[in-house]
Amino acid sequence: MSLPSITDSHCHLDFADFDGNLEETVKKAERSGVGRMVTICTQLKDEPKVRNIAEKFDCVLYAAGTHPMNVHKQPVINVSDLLEIARHPKFVGIGETGLDYYYTKETEQDQKKSLLLHIEAAQTSSLPLIIHSRSADTDIAEILESEFKNAEFSCVMHCFSSGRELAIKMLNLGFFLSMSGIVTFPKSQELRDIFSLAPMDQILVETDSPYLAPPPYRGKRNEPAYVTLTAQKGAEIFNTSYENFVNQLEKNFERLFPKAATFRLAE
Repeated sequence: MSLPSITDSHCHLDFADFDGNLEETVKKAERSGVGRMVTICTQLKDEPKVRNIAEKFDCVLYAAGTHPMNVHKQPVINVSDLLEIARHPKFVGIGETGLDYYYTKETEQDQKKSLLLHIEAAQTSSLPLIIHSRSADTDIAEILESEFKNAEFSCVMHCFSSGRELAIKMLNLGFFLSMSGIVTFPKSQELRDIFSLAPMDQILVETDSPYLAPPPYRGKRNEPAYVTLTAQKGAEIFNTSYENFVNQLEKNFERLFPKAATFRLAE
């Protein structure tokens, strides 16, 4: 029996790490059972390049926004412009956006302004918000909870590696937590324990490639094909079979990213 198709819900196929072998990277992912990939634009000036990748490959979808570490490099986003981009049939999410106080604490206020604009775009478009949060648990929780009360929106905490308190707050809003290769690292038991407390129907998996490759590729370039390794660890965390876990992940993905359901590949 063939293994079920899986989705890499967050990767960066436009990054220079994939220059020269992008086509083979996508083919390798497909051979590994990856039926869909969402490639994420982190600077709106790069949106045409990311869109072209999505248009070139049937299995690739995309999202766009201004990464919090890039707010100082970019003009403030225009919500109307982002909503216009979002009309593309393969555009499935808003972001990634969020707060990063570990690397770019000095741009905190600009990050918050950018995040609020992305939230407005998500609320208006009904597309899910894709959140990056690092060393900013208190502020990200306060902003997301407050804005959710004003007008509900859907959201995924991408590459979740924060604490238990933030996880519970986000899950209580109905948001999703996304597993990256970090959960496979030997020293990540605390993170695995946090994921084990979450409902399995609020979980996604991703590579965040080219970063965070799981063993046995740790320290090397990550790629969408390796999302299956993270999913194997996820199945262990939830004490279920790989097939059952991936089938649930696919249902979760299509519930959070309804536009993506149109592009589900036949198994």
